[in-house]
Amino acid sequence: MNLIPFLLGLMIGIGFWLWQHNQLQRKLRHLLRTSQTDSSEVSLPIIPLLRREVALQQHYKQELQEQLQTYENLLSVAPIGYLQVDEENQLLWCNEQARTVLGLQKWEPGQVRLLLELVRSYELDQLIEQTRERQQPLTREWVFHPPCADAAAMVGVQSISLQASSWSLPHGQVGVFIENRQPFVDLSQSRDRTVSDLAHELRTPLTSIRLVAETLQDQLEDPMRRWVDRLIPEVDRLINLVQTWLELSQLEVNPSKQLKRQRVEVRSLIYSVWQTLEPMAMQKQLSLTYSEPEPVWLNADQFRLHRVFLNVLDNSIKYSRIQGTIRVSVHLLTATEASSNQVQINIIDSGSGFPSSDLPHVFERLYRGDSARTRQTASLSNSPSPVSTGSGLGLAIVQQIILAHGGSVKAMNHPDTGGAWIQIELPDTMANFSHSDYN
Repeated sequence: MNLIPFLLGLMIGIGFWLWQHNQLQRKLRHLLRTSQTDSSEVSLPIIPLLRREVALQQHYKQELQEQLQTYENLLSVAPIGYLQVDEENQLLWCNEQARTVLGLQKWEPGQVRLLLELVRSYELDQLIEQTRERQQPLTREWVFHPPCADAAAMVGVQSISLQASSWSLPHGQVGVFIENRQPFVDLSQSRDRTVSDLAHELRTPLTSIRLVAETLQDQLEDPMRRWVDRLIPEVDRLINLVQTWLELSQLEVNPSKQLKRQRVEVRSLIYSVWQTLEPMAMQKQLSLTYSEPEPVWLNADQFRLHRVFLNVLDNSIKYSRIQGTIRVSVHLLTATEASSNQVQINIIDSGSGFPSSDLPHVFERLYRGDSARTRQTASLSNSPSPVSTGSGLGLAIVQQIILAHGGSVKAMNHPDTGGAWIQIELPDTMANFSHSDYN
């Protein structure tokens, strides 16, 4: 009697084991079908297939580790710094260049330290946080002050200009490439000093040449006098170029001391500039439209701002179509729309706009725009010769004057008209005054 239940249980156990074995075989075959590159071998016995697949996966893992080691070796000898932090901003890894630039010589791989403890740079810490929040690459430039443990040697430590580009990685990690921009800054400053010194030296002989030309102009007769008449404007252009460069240099060295601030009404200032340029505008039958919500006043250097709008409107006239319109609009931006109260001034011409290749460079010194824009503008204005592109310093001095006032300037193309769009933002330093104070 006891044998029958035993056999019955044994049969049930064997059947359950066979069912589980069959299920396992099916799952393994399904897994192999999805992972194998050669589907013709799925018909082979399951155990050899499984062993083969394990060997392939181990080989694949070894290749990935070799690739990872190769990338790490490349980053370790890269000419720019690289560091990687985890979701809590703890430093995971950095290359030798990052160690040198940021002063991370005391950090060793495997240490659990916050990056801010190792590098006292709130700009870098903020860049990493913003990259993690926005989940998009960001770029930032700032001046970094290297750490110095010895107070006596601190005098000899120089600040360096850095540029960092960040990238969001899985699991909250962030990778940052860091470039030492100081050699380029030093080279640019050296170039500017050289040109400024040259400008100082040129100013006196150019003035003497003009005086001699004026004397000859009164004593010569045609046709020799015509040569002197052509010489004087060219000398004036050189004198103006030298003076503009000297003005740029002075604004860069000590911008705040170069400004003579007073209360300036924006509408009156822009219309006075337009009256100066109106003879040029009439040749192309151009008109000016101005809009603002209410009279806007600034605490600014009137002479410098006059120079700003003179340069911008001169370009607008030069590149606008015949019978076109130059639009000027002024808006007051509150602290909710910007970082602080700002006066925004938009100047939009009726030309063909900036070429996309020029937009990143329009405020650089001595940069000449794409000649295609000059040719196109000449054809629109029915001019037989190309429009002069100027000295390449007009928008550079515009930017420097606006920066000296604590503002910002951008160059764009208007999305509706396609014309060149210069947007200037200046601090609304008169916001605390009542309108009765302006009168």
